[in-house]
Amino acid sequence: MKILFDTSVLVAAVVQPHPMHSRALPWLKRAKAGEYDFVVATHTLAELYAVLTTLPVKPRISSSTAWRLIQENIEGSAKIVSLSPSDYRHTINRMADFGLNGGIIYDALIAKVAQKAGIERLMTFNADDFRRVWPEGEAVIYVP
Repeated sequence: MKILFDTSVLVAAVVQPHPMHSRALPWLKRAKAGEYDFVVATHTLAELYAVLTTLPVKPRISSSTAWRLIQENIEGSAKIVSLSPSDYRHTINRMADFGLNGGIIYDALIAKVAQKAGIERLMTFNADDFRRVWPEGEAVIYVP
């Protein structure tokens, strides 16, 4: 099975005090163990870094710790999938056609990676947002 992890699940998996940690961590452990194809969007790496370094936890997650968490949990075991400039244009045009504004574009970009990579499951805690940007992908959107 090919599973794409959204930023929301990755944050929960690597931050122990996160309220969804116990639901996300087993999925990440299985992904790192190679039990299924672990896919991450290139955009997710930047988003994960941004979230980790601004998360209101004590102690704060430093930039070097955030980078280490990304390297340890994603770099060695995930297939990282990028989008082309054409993919970006198509996705932005689609969001305009849907009348969707603001930050939801980032979920749309991740959904585009899911389509491009032929994933069988998109793992997220933001299922409603993904259903809005990718209604035809509803069957693969999964909340751990």
